[in-house]
Amino acid sequence: MIQVKAYVAREKDGTYSIFVDDDAPINYGLIGEGKTVQEAIDEWNNVYKGMKQSYANKGIPFVEAQFRFVYDLPSFLAYYGSIITFKGLSKLTGVSAAQLSQYATGYRNPSPKTTTKIKEGLQVFVNELSQIPLV
Repeated sequence: MIQVKAYVAREKDGTYSIFVDDDAPINYGLIGEGKTVQEAIDEWNNVYKGMKQSYANKGIPFVEAQFRFVYDLPSFLAYYGSIITFKGLSKLTGVSAAQLSQYATGYRNPSPKTTTKIKEGLQVFVNELSQIPLV
């Protein structure tokens, strides 16, 4: 079974969609949409199952895949913004809360360097959290 990246994107109307690159090594198209990321993933999985069954019914070879859901930075910030405040994320990453807000709303796009800075700051935070023993 192959691994394929499936991109989660927040649309302008606040809904979420999931898609794969055109060059993904699968022989079918999929899309998932929903008001939340979980709804979009659930729809994605249902469409995948339906596509697999349809190919089987027609005797067409079906490329089975496991999908890894990934976010672009604006979609990540929009989705997790209610959990991790921009002020808190600013402390973790060194990127200003105002900049983070602009990325989340689509007013500005982050550079690859800024995206890496945010990703690395989050990874440090996650690693720290994973080491905390709670009693």
